[in-house]
Amino acid sequence: MSRHAVALLLVASCAAASAEPRVFYSKYFKGSTPEFVAINIGRDGQVTYQEAKDDDNPVKLQLPGADAAQIFSLAEKLDEFKRPVESGLKVANMGLKTFRFEDSNEKHEIQFNYSQDADAQALLDWFDRITETEQHFINLDRTVHYDKLGVNDVLLQLQITWDHKRLVAPEQFLPLLDRITKNESYLHMARERAAGLAETFRKASATLGTTQ
Repeated sequence: MSRHAVALLLVASCAAASAEPRVFYSKYFKGSTPEFVAINIGRDGQVTYQEAKDDDNPVKLQLPGADAAQIFSLAEKLDEFKRPVESGLKVANMGLKTFRFEDSNEKHEIQFNYSQDADAQALLDWFDRITETEQHFINLDRTVHYDKLGVNDVLLQLQITWDHKRLVAPEQFLPLLDRITKNESYLHMARERAAGLAETFRKASATLGTTQ
């Protein structure tokens, strides 16, 4: 095969990948921490999470197939965002939220502050859970590298979020948890908590793998 043919194949494959359906979410709420988040999810479960519009190094994670399927099912129930979901009620400012569906050349987008639509609320909860999870990931990564004494507190908050069933794709934490467990420079209680969480997350991942 010629170099020209290989190049054409690469261009075609990239175009096909970019044409895959995606669900996008963003939220801007001045004064909150963070003020802005954006989450982009492919049907294959690949996710990018960023806290700035110009972030050229977003957090990347992989959702289980069943979770991605639920998110896309909710988007379909919302007509792929072809209709408004804003309640129109006079409520407090809860941040400007955007849902967008992209598929090849097709794109539909809605913005809202508050919605009473059950499917919109369920989809928003998914994005809230992803946001909570990635904030934990960012905080743990930061403390692991720059604040070893703060690691245990971050792990405790991570455990609470897990216990409340708010954590998504917990296996993304395993490299950090293993690093803490094996490094004696971290507090003993932090190493024990990290080891316990790693075991829990691995068991949950294994269980999910057998049920999918």
